[in-house]
Amino acid sequence: MSEDHDTEGDDETQGLRKIVHVDMDAFFASVEQRDNPELRGKPVAVGGSSGRGVVAAASYEARVFGVRSAMPSITARRLCPDLIFCKGRFDVYREVSEQIRAIFHDYTPFVEPLSLDEAYLDVTDDLKGIGSATRIAQEIRRRIRETTRLTASAGVSYNKFLAKLASDQNKPDGLCVIRPGEGAAFARAMPIRRFHGVGPRGAEKMTRLGIETGADLAAKDLPWLRAHFGSRADYLYRAARGVDLRPVRANRIRKSVGGERTFGEDISSGAVLRETLENIIEIVWDRIERNQASGRTVTLKMKYTDFQITTRARSLPRSVGSKAAFAEAARSLLDESLPLPLPIRLMGLTLSNLDRADEPGGAPDTAQLRLL
Repeated sequence: MSEDHDTEGDDETQGLRKIVHVDMDAFFASVEQRDNPELRGKPVAVGGSSGRGVVAAASYEARVFGVRSAMPSITARRLCPDLIFCKGRFDVYREVSEQIRAIFHDYTPFVEPLSLDEAYLDVTDDLKGIGSATRIAQEIRRRIRETTRLTASAGVSYNKFLAKLASDQNKPDGLCVIRPGEGAAFARAMPIRRFHGVGPRGAEKMTRLGIETGADLAAKDLPWLRAHFGSRADYLYRAARGVDLRPVRANRIRKSVGGERTFGEDISSGAVLRETLENIIEIVWDRIERNQASGRTVTLKMKYTDFQITTRARSLPRSVGSKAAFAEAARSLLDESLPLPLPIRLMGLTLSNLDRADEPGGAPDTAQLRLL
């Protein structure tokens, strides 16, 4: 995948978008290493250090030992005895995130943040008239380093699925470009676990069905995929062929705002779940503030080891006006759920019944359909 220019003018590229996915490298942990020189080059985890704690983020030095986010701290400590735990400083992470987003908006108004540390940018018509998504990605990465003293990886392609795949290809501090004509081959070569939306359990299911790579997935027809994956089938069918019709949604007004975490190991301990919930509260409240959302219903979602999903919701008499009120409702919902009948593999939190309506979605990208 070359990086020096954008292909323009041939039939295949007409009407395609130029999408950049920027993903900060080990964001929370990297901020801690930046601000404390004694942590640089050492295995660092952000999260609780007790046996009841959960890893919110891990430095690359820690990842070498198998430490991952959402992993119980006791497991992380067993894998890496020298692991250094830092308490999360979400106010600092949000401040750095705002610096990064300000850089994004210098190039395009079409920015879709996914979390504090990653976002999609549609730079088809960039504000600076640079014209090359690759050069824009290079410039953004350079400015992030100069402004924050942190590194970011970026993926450049003609849709969101491929751009996200590409941003993970050369981490950390890397850049990967997937051009029109290259997407299908790139997707076919990927391990299925790398596909966005295919979690660890989903990858296990696919392995049982004989699907380990994008090529294996592409060999399955749509009826077969629908029989085994239901509503996800159409997305998987297109993704295996390098096609993704989702537009970059800037300033999207949602009917709900939320987030969830899939655990590296199934969890049943109430103490561990409470600490995990605190991390989710921080992340979701940041999204609520960023979207300027105001709603009355807080919903806790949990997926058990048998893949059954349960939700508990609480509708308040007035809109949630503070992080403290949101957190109190979330904690109460978790307390009502304990003790759990089974360990869980996923926890999510959502604010809904918002005070404003959703905006209509964008039209499908017909240029990408022609790539099928």
